[in-house]
Amino acid sequence: MKDRVGIGVSFDLGFRELIIMKKKVHLYYLTGLCDSSLILRIIHDLVVVNDSEKNVKKLSEIIKNRIPHQQVKEVKSMDEVVDELLSGLIVIFVNGEKIAYVVDVRHYPGRTPEEPDTEKVIRGSRDGYTENIIENTALTRRRVRDPRLRNEMLRVGERSKTDVCISYIKDIADDGLVKVIKEKVEAIEVDGITMADKAIEEFIIKRKWSPYPLVRYTERPDIAANHLLEGHVLIMVDTSPSLIILPTTYFHHMQHAEEFRQAPAVGTFIRWARMIAVLMSIFLLPLWLLFVMEPSLLPQPLAFIGLKEEGNIPVYIQIILGDLGIEFLRMAAIHTPTPLATAMGLIAAVLIGQIAIDVGMFSPEVILYIALAAIGTYVTPSYELSAANKLARLLLVILTATFGLLGFVIGFTLFMLFLTSLKSIRTPYLWPLLPFNAKAMVQVIVRVPVPLSNDRPSIVHPKNNYRQPPRKENLR
Repeated sequence: MKDRVGIGVSFDLGFRELIIMKKKVHLYYLTGLCDSSLILRIIHDLVVVNDSEKNVKKLSEIIKNRIPHQQVKEVKSMDEVVDELLSGLIVIFVNGEKIAYVVDVRHYPGRTPEEPDTEKVIRGSRDGYTENIIENTALTRRRVRDPRLRNEMLRVGERSKTDVCISYIKDIADDGLVKVIKEKVEAIEVDGITMADKAIEEFIIKRKWSPYPLVRYTERPDIAANHLLEGHVLIMVDTSPSLIILPTTYFHHMQHAEEFRQAPAVGTFIRWARMIAVLMSIFLLPLWLLFVMEPSLLPQPLAFIGLKEEGNIPVYIQIILGDLGIEFLRMAAIHTPTPLATAMGLIAAVLIGQIAIDVGMFSPEVILYIALAAIGTYVTPSYELSAANKLARLLLVILTATFGLLGFVIGFTLFMLFLTSLKSIRTPYLWPLLPFNAKAMVQVIVRVPVPLSNDRPSIVHPKNNYRQPPRKENLR
């Protein structure tokens, strides 16, 4: 153990030697990840063996029976012992025995479950996933108390030994899908995945340079449970509060828990408003630039949309600079302490924005449409999708500024073709729009009442397509 993990060198690796019935018993543990009270209890119960037992030949069995914990397992390999020790479990060796006992006394430091900042709802649960994978599986299990729910634990990283859990419901999720995901995770060869779920995603998704997210992240247990019941597979990574949902489409990233916490009519309105905002975040700026460059495309009643006062800088440069300015503000807000964030926003809005217009650097219309596009970006539920839409918007602006109407048409066509070519674990990215599925498309456009949502999404190939049990009158 001195050679393998550095006992006596690393201060956080604890060691205690006990003499029980004239035999040496060694305990090894990691101080920062163990519950000290449990370790003291184990030591106390082992020492008491000297007073009550005399059969030295059965010492190993006696120690196993005396360990006051519900999770005790035997380990025969030193590699496994080291992995368990560094995961926060206590390891007990008995001199002369070929096995060691591993006791799960993990107590990871971390925060309590709280509502995720990026997925808040007006009505609904306020708990969210944390950096503790054990707590995360418990939060999911609390909502899906199905004996067929499977949580398979794997270890990834030659040095980090990070715990990765693959969750699915056995009689719903497609066996082929589960097999593919497990094989991809097990095939990962790397020293460590310090960036947790993002590193896992980049290993299992082939299209490395695509800006569009091919997996969905969530920190809400209710969203994760809903996807489990649809036939999706979840990937949990220890030290990360975000779960990966596979497979996903473009329209999965457009969903938000708020739609399902309101009445179906209100949820449908929210969904439509969000779709309009997302489309606005992509196409509003390039479309307005096109109308400024070619006013003849505008009908007479909409002639006011054009530019009233031209600045000293070309319009397309103003748009690009303004878009970059919004991005600078977003990054500054992340790195600015909360008490100063309001002051920074006032400085950006009042001083920079107004003075830029007064000196002729920006036109008021440019600021207006950049602000509308930015609002559409922030309305997008998925941060990853909003970031990808920003890049698409920037490319469309550049193509429109360079080639006019032809550039806008070409850019729009290439954008749609690119999205059509994407696949998430063999799942078409634009399903159910392309390939078209009318019944599923209705579920995307309209927030259908739960009693009428009887079918699971066919794109995940669930074993059981019907979501609700048959009615009693149908069984007669």
